[in-house]
Amino acid sequence: MKRNLTLRRLTLLLCTSIFWSQPMVSEEQSPDSVYLFAYATEKNNHHNGLHFAWSDNGEQWAPVGPEHSFIRSDYGTWGGEKKMFDPFLFRDNQGLWHLIWSLNHYDDVFAHAAVDDLILWRRQSYPQGVEGRNVLLPEVTFSNKDQNYRVTWLSVAHEDSSYYASTTNDFKTFSPPQEIQAAKRQDLRRDIEISGNMERGTVHKVPHSMVIELIAEHQKTEARNKLWSETTKGDSARFAGLEPLKVSLSVEGSKSKKISEQLIGIFFEDINYAADGGLYAELIENRGFEYALSDKKGSDPDWNSFKAWAVKGDQMTHRIKTENPLHPNNPHYVELTVADKGGALVNEGFGGIPVKAGEKYDFSMFAKVMKGRKGKILVRLMHGDNEVLAETEIKRIGSGWKQYSAELTASKTIDNARLELLPQSKGTLALDMISLFPQKTFRGRTNGLRADLAQTIADINPKFVRFPGGCVAHGDGLDNIYHWKNTIGPLEARKPQRNIWNYHQSGGLGYYEYFQYCMDIGAEPIPIVAAGVPCQNSSCGGAGQQGGIPMEHMDDYVQDVLDLIEWANGSPDTYWGKKRADAGHPEPFNLKYVGVGNEDLITDVFEERFTMIYEALQEKHPEIVVIGTVGPWFEGTDYREGWDLARKLDLAMVDEHYYQPPGWFIYNQNYYDNYDRNSSKVYLGEYAAHLPGRPTNLETALAEALYLTAVERNGDVVEMTSYAPLLAKERFTQWNPDLIYFNNTEVKPTVGYYVQKMYGHNMGDRYINSRIDLNGDYEKAVENRVAVSVVKDSQGQALIIKLVNMLPVALQTGLKVEDLKISATRATRTVLTGHPGDKKLLPVEDEIVVGSDFEVELAPYSFSIIRIEN
Repeated sequence: MKRNLTLRRLTLLLCTSIFWSQPMVSEEQSPDSVYLFAYATEKNNHHNGLHFAWSDNGEQWAPVGPEHSFIRSDYGTWGGEKKMFDPFLFRDNQGLWHLIWSLNHYDDVFAHAAVDDLILWRRQSYPQGVEGRNVLLPEVTFSNKDQNYRVTWLSVAHEDSSYYASTTNDFKTFSPPQEIQAAKRQDLRRDIEISGNMERGTVHKVPHSMVIELIAEHQKTEARNKLWSETTKGDSARFAGLEPLKVSLSVEGSKSKKISEQLIGIFFEDINYAADGGLYAELIENRGFEYALSDKKGSDPDWNSFKAWAVKGDQMTHRIKTENPLHPNNPHYVELTVADKGGALVNEGFGGIPVKAGEKYDFSMFAKVMKGRKGKILVRLMHGDNEVLAETEIKRIGSGWKQYSAELTASKTIDNARLELLPQSKGTLALDMISLFPQKTFRGRTNGLRADLAQTIADINPKFVRFPGGCVAHGDGLDNIYHWKNTIGPLEARKPQRNIWNYHQSGGLGYYEYFQYCMDIGAEPIPIVAAGVPCQNSSCGGAGQQGGIPMEHMDDYVQDVLDLIEWANGSPDTYWGKKRADAGHPEPFNLKYVGVGNEDLITDVFEERFTMIYEALQEKHPEIVVIGTVGPWFEGTDYREGWDLARKLDLAMVDEHYYQPPGWFIYNQNYYDNYDRNSSKVYLGEYAAHLPGRPTNLETALAEALYLTAVERNGDVVEMTSYAPLLAKERFTQWNPDLIYFNNTEVKPTVGYYVQKMYGHNMGDRYINSRIDLNGDYEKAVENRVAVSVVKDSQGQALIIKLVNMLPVALQTGLKVEDLKISATRATRTVLTGHPGDKKLLPVEDEIVVGSDFEVELAPYSFSIIRIEN
């Protein structure tokens, strides 16, 4: 197959064809005689951002795109916000372009962004208008007299329409808004027909070359998106006539470099019921009666303090009470009024309580008698109508809050048992923090983790664990930021809260449990703290992270972050170190990393707070590696601004995130090749290959395996990687794909899981150069679907060769490794292969003969690892 045109040539060809379809500019016209129209449409519910059209005469207009988005609004939550209304573009006296726009019809702020070339936009900001009044149709004029800019806008409330103005020199600080007369507005927008629709925007004279650059940008984006959209569904046509290939791989033993030894880790976030009802082994749902309508923003009327509970029988009634609670952080409890024996308080668990025959379960609850004599409660595990699986009793419940415990042994294996509590005396009693744990938790830990799920994660051999998020870390609005101090100490004193993914988090799986798990599996803990701002997609307490923690409260927040270091690493003689020791871990956790922020918008609000946290950590704990953030994409404003800030502060490491189609991973294997080796290291904290419909299968797994060979090649820059998300409970999933699916009794690793596991057990500390030759003139579509990485584990002296074949044909591969003086004659080979759409596959391991020169066949659509123990 002949090599195709390169992407650059394709882009130029497309740009040329588009150019000749646009209005023509005569040779006599000056470069400044082209008109540019900036506007936004109503399409996609105002989400498509800023568009451009151009004309040589101001009458016939041609769109650039037509729906190409040169900048989108980042304000607020996905779906309901991130809209652009009535953009107003202008150029200042220094040649810098500014864009302001209205965000919606109700908030009292507007948006601003600046750019040099109309392509690479700087960070957005959201200046304040008149408090409590909306901002519509904003526009800007420049006052030569005062040498400042005057922003004016319309505000409409009911039948009241008013105009306001505010001045600024730098679009960072503004004068207090003043009411003005409508006549003071110039109304500089124009209505122009674009592709048959009337649009409103601003018109500017620009060099013709600028229009050409805008068209080229659009066509470059179109061309690469087409390339990146390639999937295996098109392989039969794409590779028609392609025969099995003979491939040569030469390993150059004299050329090697040191790479990271902790490239593979995991990222845990409580999404998809990953914690309560998942990794956290608690079997009782809503044990503290703290579920609230607000957890789901009122969308589920049954999601309340009595969710998952019921009262059986007419002999007993219940009420949810808050007077004199067990602890202020857990204000709700259930009060039972018992008229006679026979009634039961029932909990169904997280869609059923799974128990195994012969296994023991620890029951506990806090209780007090409020009226009547001291009595007892029968505790049962039940199935069906009247089948008793286990039974015990709690005796002599007193008049003050006290914890009571008992042990239950299941007589039968059942997936959907329930817990029943049957008071045996008349009167009124209060119950709270009703709990049931299997004794067989991971490593037998009290308040521990579900053994099979925790072991499946541990089997990846992760070198680190990032937690608790993700979006959970910085929360949905300021009041929802995750505070680590709320998750340590006695369970009844921990403070539960709404989960940003619209359910509840009890805090039972808290910082102590996270750190303990890291110690148990030999992984470095990487806690993530908010950078003083909530999630960029917040929908509570304001629309978006522009409302950071008030600066007057930032000293306290910074101290919370410093206290985390003392809690993790301080001696038991320190205040926070003693709390760790009292919890059962007197030795320090030896924390080395702290992540600050999570794919935040890099705004002025963010930078001010992030810098404050970072400088405090550097001053008090220079031994801690602070991991910054560069946004949620592999490019764009937040990526550029985040890296600029990292260089400005000389950060040791930054956290990159990107979720992309398999084609992106195929054609971006050189992504890190040109990164500055003397700049910040990279933690690729979230990534995954996403196909349309979001399945996880062999195709996505191979795309990730292929890309990881390139990451490994750049292991002197990329320090760590973690797939995301990690866990998803069937029927309770907010995000797909995920690495491991599960239900109450089964763990279902995906094909992608086995890629992570294969890498996790075959890491090295030195990368060895290699050359791969397809022995023919093939196009990029073929070349980029074959990848190799060769590493050496210096400690064990193993040579590890990873080979990925994403082609529909086999590769007969000759390997030359004579430079490495291999003494072994046999090697272990692990192969993951199948049909691209396969969702259930397991790696197959065998033994092969090796030497200084040997051959292997790479099956179509396969990932192979050859491990030579030298």
